[in-house]
Amino acid sequence: MSNSLPQLKAETRDGAGKGVARALRREGKTPAILYGAGEAPVSLALGANELKLQYQKGRFRSRLIELSVNGKAVKALPRDVQFHPVTDIIEHVDFLKVDEKTTIRVEVPVKFKEIEKSPGLKRGGVLNVVRHEIEFVCKPSVIPAFIEISVAGLEIGASVHINSVKLPDGVTPVIKRNFTIATIAGRTAEEETPVAAAAVAVPAEGAAAAPAEGAAAAKPEAAKKDEKK
Repeated sequence: MSNSLPQLKAETRDGAGKGVARALRREGKTPAILYGAGEAPVSLALGANELKLQYQKGRFRSRLIELSVNGKAVKALPRDVQFHPVTDIIEHVDFLKVDEKTTIRVEVPVKFKEIEKSPGLKRGGVLNVVRHEIEFVCKPSVIPAFIEISVAGLEIGASVHINSVKLPDGVTPVIKRNFTIATIAGRTAEEETPVAAAAVAVPAEGAAAAPAEGAAAAKPEAAKKDEKK
C-alpha cells in the first residue's frame, strides 16, 4: 500500500439495518458504504477508534483515504459523515471510490500570508474573511491542502477576489463569478474611541426628570437512514 495517503482497514459486511449497525458498534466498529466508479455499493465495517483518529486530524471530507478492503487497496474520498446526536460518535460514513478519471468537488481551506506587508492592516485595518473555505472541482490527485493568498500591498477598502488568486493546475472554482474572498476593513468609530459615560442631571425635588438626549418616547440514502441509530 502507498505511504502517501492516510490508511484505514475495512472489511466487507453482510446485512443491513439498525440491528446489524448496533451489533457492529458494540464490537467497536463503524458501518460504512463504498460507492462510485460505476460499481455496486459495498457495505463495510471500519475500526471506530482508527476512524475517529483520522477524522480528528481535520479536513476529513477533503482528503483521500486509502482503504484496505479485505487486504485490497482502494482509494476513496469521505463524503457524508453521520454522528450520534448526543455523544457525537461517528455512526456511519459514505466513501466515494475514485481513480484518476474521477472528477470531484471538494472544499479547501484558505490561508493568508504576508500580513505584515499590508499597509491597510498596519494602519489598524481588519482582515475580514468572507470565505474560509472554497469549493473546487479537480482530480483526486491534485486536491490542494489549502489555498494561500497574499495580502501584501492591500490598503483599507481593498478586496481579494478569486480571479486574482493563482490556483494549482487542474483546480477550478465551482462558482464561476469573480466572488470576494476577503476585504481589508477599517475600524469602526466604536472600536477606535472609548464610549464616554453619559452625564445624568439629578432633577430638583418635585420636578419631573427630563428624558436623556436621543431617548425614545414613553436546521446511497436508504442505506444510511436504515442504519441510523
